[in-house]
Amino acid sequence: MTHPDFIILFVDNPTASAAFYRDLLGAEPVENSPTFALFVLSTGMKLGLWSRHTALPTVTGQTGGAEVCFRLENATDVDRIYADWAKRGLRVLQTPAEMDFGYTFAVTDPDGHRLRVYAMSGAA
Repeated sequence: MTHPDFIILFVDNPTASAAFYRDLLGAEPVENSPTFALFVLSTGMKLGLWSRHTALPTVTGQTGGAEVCFRLENATDVDRIYADWAKRGLRVLQTPAEMDFGYTFAVTDPDGHRLRVYAMSGAA
């Protein structure tokens, strides 16, 4: 069976979004043009940033209907990343909280895409 290995976020300005994600991820895009940027992460996952103005078929959806999730090893790491991302000025949707699945928080990127950071329950 095949498994997803690529997420595309439709953004207003791929160059600005690439700069945001470069700082957030600590990684350089492998492709960066005015209409598309691509990151290949250490896990092999790819993150594409495509201009919502040039994508075909035409992008009609709004942001915020899905989340890009980042799994961490423990709650201390979640708190550390939350402090860093809040200091960067990311819009906080949910401050760190214990939920059914683990300890988590949620923010948005400049285009309104939801980013969730979590550590599974039982991770100290």
